Amino acid sequence: MAAIFSLVAASSFAEFHWFEQPIKMDASLSLLAVGDWGRKGTFNQSRVAEQMGRIGEELDIDFVISVGDNFYDTGLVDVYDKSFEQSFTNIYTAKSLQKQWYAVLGNHDYRGNAVAQLDPILREIDKRWLCMRSFMVHTDIAEFFFIDTTPFVKKYWKHPKKNHYDWRGVAPRKKYVSKVLKDLEMALSKSTSIWKVVIGHHTIRSVSEHGDTEELVDLLLPMLQEYGVDLYMNGHDHCLEHISSDDSPIEFLTTGGGSKAWRGIYNPNKVDTLRLFYDGQGFISLQLTKTDAKVVFYDVNGCILHSWNRTKGWHPYI
Repeated sequence: MAAIFSLVAASSFAEFHWFEQPIKMDASLSLLAVGDWGRKGTFNQSRVAEQMGRIGEELDIDFVISVGDNFYDTGLVDVYDKSFEQSFTNIYTAKSLQKQWYAVLGNHDYRGNAVAQLDPILREIDKRWLCMRSFMVHTDIAEFFFIDTTPFVKKYWKHPKKNHYDWRGVAPRKKYVSKVLKDLEMALSKSTSIWKVVIGHHTIRSVSEHGDTEELVDLLLPMLQEYGVDLYMNGHDHCLEHISSDDSPIEFLTTGGGSKAWRGIYNPNKVDTLRLFYDGQGFISLQLTKTDAKVVFYDVNGCILHSWNRTKGWHPYI
């Protein structure tokens, strides 16, 4: 596994830690992204993991991204919860997946002991695991901005008796969300990276069960547009989706097919251009060079469902 180095950012980046991720000698990088997976191998989680291992070897991936809802149904109980090993360590066993995993929290993770997933003790149990609320991963050709989206969603705060949420270190909501947005804006404004990728659990654009997340459309999307973000990657809806913005270069990538899927819900979105909707399990790969980006969507059998390419330097909005 390539070493990573934590660089604690300046005080203006209080919510963001910065991690340096080495890439290949030819200045390219490749990764896999998956979400909504932690079910101890059930609901085809093990099959998805097997195909991730195969594709990961083919692409010689540098790291893996988890877009949240890492452990169902209610996160982890504590740092010694066996679900961590049963749903992560014992499932993603392929040699190619023994790389750094960068993870954000999802709403189901907040229903348990959210702080446990952030605890460095888990990295002692499995050194691949790195989960924080909001943080940055820097490479020579791309920067990845991981955002804690669950506290943005107002409905999670309104019915505490229905579902418990672990708001330690987060409440009050408005102050926390404001701080995350302020730090993200500062990070994006200072970024000179060729590619900018933002990762959060919740959808911004989706045609499936959860649809667009209103709070992210209102608060986050304008910032992504202003600072030229290329990709927004998320889970939450248990499917695979690719939606292209019609008024900016942003591509919205949903990769929530890590385990339980097939919701049977499709609600066409007239705002932007739908390129893929697949109501089943799977994952995505992302390959980047200084000039090119390639995204590929795979189903539970590792078959290619859809691919997309962009060459940097030419785009109708650049």
